[in-house]
Amino acid sequence: MDFYSLSTVLLVVLITCLLAKYIRMMLEKAKLPPGPIPLPIIGTLYKMNLNNVVHSLMELHKTYGDIFTIYEGHRPCIVLCGYEAIKETLIDKAEDFSGRGYYPVYHDYSKGDDLAFSNGEKWKELRHFTQLTLTNFGMGKRSFEERIKEEGEYLIDLLRKTNGSPIDPKHHLHCSVCNVICSVMFGKRSDYQDEEFQNLIHWLQDSFRIMSNPWGLMYNIYPGFMKYIPGPHKQLMKNYTFITDLIRKRVENNIKSLDSNNPRDYIDCFLIKMKKEEKSSATYYHHNTLVMSVMMLLFAATETVSNTLCYLFLLLMKHPNVAEKVYKEIDDVIGHRPPNYEDRLKMPYTEAFIHEVQRVADVTPLALPHELTKNSQIRNYTFRKGTVIIPSLTSVHYDKTQFNNPTNFNPNNFLDEDGKFRKNNALMPFSAGKRICPGMSLAVMEIFLFATTILQNFTIKSLVSPEDISIDPVGVGLAHIPPNYEFCLLPRSQE
Repeated sequence: MDFYSLSTVLLVVLITCLLAKYIRMMLEKAKLPPGPIPLPIIGTLYKMNLNNVVHSLMELHKTYGDIFTIYEGHRPCIVLCGYEAIKETLIDKAEDFSGRGYYPVYHDYSKGDDLAFSNGEKWKELRHFTQLTLTNFGMGKRSFEERIKEEGEYLIDLLRKTNGSPIDPKHHLHCSVCNVICSVMFGKRSDYQDEEFQNLIHWLQDSFRIMSNPWGLMYNIYPGFMKYIPGPHKQLMKNYTFITDLIRKRVENNIKSLDSNNPRDYIDCFLIKMKKEEKSSATYYHHNTLVMSVMMLLFAATETVSNTLCYLFLLLMKHPNVAEKVYKEIDDVIGHRPPNYEDRLKMPYTEAFIHEVQRVADVTPLALPHELTKNSQIRNYTFRKGTVIIPSLTSVHYDKTQFNNPTNFNPNNFLDEDGKFRKNNALMPFSAGKRICPGMSLAVMEIFLFATTILQNFTIKSLVSPEDISIDPVGVGLAHIPPNYEFCLLPRSQE
């Protein structure tokens, strides 16, 4: 057989295989919720704006309803939109939907050997250990509140040195927030000028930026292909390596000075647990699991909180009437003493403002993919074990059945008729169900204390008029990356 004939045969075989696979995919689609027609190889990628996949999903939500199907290549994914759909699944059937779906931009490095991307008994054990450890540190010799307050003092000192000059607050906020979780993970905070600490901040921010642009999206859809394509996504694995090398060095230092009766940080607690279970063949506590879990906790605890604070000050400048009420409440309740977390109970408007910031900023628009742990029926659909689920948190935060005029910024969404704070279950900034962020309590405390501490000490002065302030993100994917902006900080005692 000559080369031409061989090529023709191979081409026919390839086309036949693709056609058979496509026919099988279309037959399976008939059993799934509605959605755009997938095409061979690209699936429903043609329906996605790679620069704003969240907006694309919201448009599909309008067309196909609360539960619809998209295809990442040949793989079907079920998208959940709106409060009721997510409540019926992640909350009402929490155990069924508690699996973690494959998320290549993380999983290809951690291999699921961590807190966030493990499954089954391993995930349950690591989550229980982490929640217990964080709770103990939050109530121990140095509570979370004390750590945040201490970091707040360092931050205020740093901000005073700006002397009212225009600054971009993003880096300052990232450093302070990262230092809080570092004090829990590593036992101590770092100086803001420390080179290793500055590198850690850069690697965390850069990774989130890449994951929230088209390169990150394409890697998640075509991981096998993208591994061989040059581009910014290649930097992700390098960033992870830099971060884990730093963590491994900290772990080795802890091993040398470990006192099992006096754990100093999360690493010590994990090492003590490892030692207790070293003879067990079924243990989930290993050196690499520790390193990967610390990395995931650094990501989760730094980026979500710092990005929320960036949006908080941006929205405060955009809505001066809201800012006036927040400042007044801070003055009336806190005065000149340092803020306490319990102050929020007497500050309904500030609490409502912070919750509305979380809703509108929507810093985590898509929850990490879930995976069904068993066959489950939702509405008129029966989904098989292993089905991948993508919850759209944006669709909940902008659900017209849960919030009045959801596109408008209005703290009254979280106030009752008497001006008292009113919780709304449709706010899900930390996801929902079994996979809700284990560090949620720490994050909520940080946002309140950092925000009130800064506003107590400074008046935020915008460099542009409120109507010219944009809150449009500069990256949309895993996170809504806040835009860069500057403001001036005027000491309130010198106004």
